[in-house]
Amino acid sequence: MKKVLLLSASPRKKGNTAQLLAECAGVIEENGVETEVVSLAGKKILSCIACGKCLTLGECSQDDGLNEIIEKLKSAQGFIVGTPVYFGTARGALMSALQRIGMVSKSSNDFLSRKVGGPVVVARRGGHTATIQETLMFYLINDMIIAGSTYWNMVFGREAGEVWDDQEGIDTVRRFAQNVAWLVDRLY
Repeated sequence: MKKVLLLSASPRKKGNTAQLLAECAGVIEENGVETEVVSLAGKKILSCIACGKCLTLGECSQDDGLNEIIEKLKSAQGFIVGTPVYFGTARGALMSALQRIGMVSKSSNDFLSRKVGGPVVVARRGGHTATIQETLMFYLINDMIIAGSTYWNMVFGREAGEVWDDQEGIDTVRRFAQNVAWLVDRLY
């Protein structure tokens, strides 16, 4: 079965980012592709220490739960990351995770290559575009296929549930999710 893994970087299990990724997952499943949402909430994701052990281990040497996510990602055809914007940029735990995932992929036959996906970001007021640009770099350097939409995948909201007040943002993310499912279906 074709599958998309969605990674929520929010520390809040039921916050706006988690709600938005659940919506993405629902749209993708409506379009015939299986999904799984995993969360970094409650995890203490460490930064890459450039130890190089992933070259021989095929996984990260640090034991903080990220290797379990990496294993799920290896068998998925798509990968979507969702993050809240903190101080104008992606949450630090996400960037630490993405850097390590990328290092393991580069040392393990580039398993990210040609996976379909892209980022989804949530912020109260600003920093959306910088965060999208920052996270897109992960997709581009790992030879991934980025699905587009009718606008950038950004939604406004601060308190849990406020994202639903941004109809244009929700519509944009829904179209993005449809495009991810469409691409996964045609490529795999």
